[in-house]
Parts: sequence; C-alpha cells; structure tokens
Amino acid sequence: MKKLLVSAAVAAAFIAPAAASAQALPAAVVAVVDLDKVTTDCTACKSAAATLKGQANALAARETALEGPLKTEAQSIQAAIDALASKQPDAALQARIKAFQTKQQAGAAELSRKQQEIQRNQQYIQQQIGTKLGPIYQQVMQRRGANLLVEAGATLATTAAIDVTADVTAGLNASLPSLVTTAPAQAQQAPQGR
Repeated sequence: MKKLLVSAAVAAAFIAPAAASAQALPAAVVAVVDLDKVTTDCTACKSAAATLKGQANALAARETALEGPLKTEAQSIQAAIDALASKQPDAALQARIKAFQTKQQAGAAELSRKQQEIQRNQQYIQQQIGTKLGPIYQQVMQRRGANLLVEAGATLATTAAIDVTADVTAGLNASLPSLVTTAPAQAQQAPQGR
C-alpha cells in the first residue's frame, strides 16, 4: 500500500507542473482601434456617407413634396365638412375623402419603402466594411505584435503607442477603394398556401 501511495505522489509531482505549464498563457499585448474614426476617415466610407446623406435628403424633399398637396387637400375637405353643419357628406365629398385617404396611404407607403431602402443600403455598406476589417485586424495585429485588439470605446484610458487606428484605416483604404452604396434587391417572398 505504501508503494502505491509513493508512486501516486511521485506521478502527481511530475504531472502537475507539466499541466500548469501547458495552461500558461502568453502575456497580453494589447492594441486599440477607434472604429468610429476608421469608418469616418476611410476614403470609401466618406464617399458612401455622402451618398447616404444625398439619399436621406432626397427622402426629406419627397416627404415635403407629398406633404404640401395633402395638407392643402385635407384643409379643403375639412372646410367642406364644416360647411355641412352636421349633415352627411354627399357622394362627391365622400369620394374626395376616399381619394385623399388613398393618396395619404400611398404617400406613407412610398416614404416607408424609401426609408427601408436607405436602411438596407446603410446595412449593406456596413457589411462590406465588416467583411474587409477582419483580415485587416489580423494583419495589423501581426505587424504590430499584438495578440489582443480592443475597440477604443470599450476602454477607460489608453496611450497613443498602442493605438492602431491609422494602420487599420490605411489597410481599409488599400483593400476597399470603393463601396457599393445600393443594396441588392430583396428576394420576393413566395405566396403562402401554394
């Protein structure tokens, strides 16, 4: 029995240090990147942002263009209803009201479609950038000797010596000279029940 305990103790003495050294991790070499700055400063990003701003401005202009005539028509219909003094509207006024509601709904649907299109375009731009950033992170980390890359917004304080934002921006400019600012058309859903 003593031999068995001594053998177990000797084996444990050799195995424990080997297991501990196998679990040791290298010292963290941290680099920090400001992704907001990267996506604001990259050349293709600036161009895409300008295009998206143009799309948003066009949407706002369209909203104003739709709003004016609808507001005028609503005031005209309300004046006609007020002139009835509790009487029921005739067929012509009811038709005007129905036509107004149809125009109002069509305008809202158009604006909603355009807003969704802008959002899809923005997501598509972000997807293109994200696809390129992964390999760039690895390249920058390898070149700078880092084994951990942290977004600047997740830190409390850093020094300029570990900031690799300029390197990431340069890498993004090199690998992504332009962005497609129009998302591919969405696939139409098949009708249910067939």
